[in-house]
Amino acid sequence: MSAQCTHEVVTDDDVAIRATVQGQGPPLVFLQGVMGDGDLDWRAVASYLASQFTCHLPSMRGRGRSDDHPNLQLDRIGADYAAYVEDLGEPVGLAGWSAGAGHALAVASRSDAVRATAPYEPMASMLMAQEERAELIGALARGRELVEQGDLSGAMRAFAAFPLTPDDIAAADDAGYFESTAGYSPHLLEVFQQLAEYDGPMPEDPELLSAINGPVLVLHGSQTRAFFTASAQHIVDHVHDARAGTIAGAGHAGPLTHPEVVAEQLSRFFDPVVASG
Repeated sequence: MSAQCTHEVVTDDDVAIRATVQGQGPPLVFLQGVMGDGDLDWRAVASYLASQFTCHLPSMRGRGRSDDHPNLQLDRIGADYAAYVEDLGEPVGLAGWSAGAGHALAVASRSDAVRATAPYEPMASMLMAQEERAELIGALARGRELVEQGDLSGAMRAFAAFPLTPDDIAAADDAGYFESTAGYSPHLLEVFQQLAEYDGPMPEDPELLSAINGPVLVLHGSQTRAFFTASAQHIVDHVHDARAGTIAGAGHAGPLTHPEVVAEQLSRFFDPVVASG
């Protein structure tokens, strides 16, 4: 495996998006979830794939080593990722977790550079039941209270109560994930505040999904919330060439809790498509 390095892309609003890069072979780009950054969310999975692919782990603006900027709108973050992918100058495989899964689908719909896409548990917000929406709002409200009290890791843990299962949370606690992401909790709240004000296209919109040309593998955990399973099926139903894959025993945090199994699925999916590009 080659040594780690950093790749940087400057966006059209002068924000440097930086990624840890490791491995050798055709490029795979991994988009983070809303809680962490590229390194934290995908490092374990990438470690299993770096002998086969060059793994790019970009962080969104305001996270990791990327520059910060007050504009955190959904379409702006998506444009950052599209700029990163296109800067590589060759066909890529694109994976994403949770919010990053949605961004991966959006980038795949607009960029010919994406050869294949593998979202892990994208969120189709249009399918969210009223009680689930209320639970999410409550988790964010509790997180905001804890940020105001200075308990940043507690704030991240409070938010995680919505997407993660109890087993996910226990595993994330054991790994120190909430302490590692604690400093991002105010940023996370700002992302959701701007999302509430956003009125543009969503990654799960059928029109966007139907514009994806390459193959799509939608991964989800066997122990996840019914909402994420339904979201995965929604993607499969609206993308021309899509199928679902299940990570046995995993919840929403599969890239953290089951990295080897996730990597195996990604390897089997991307190898015949990206390597031939």
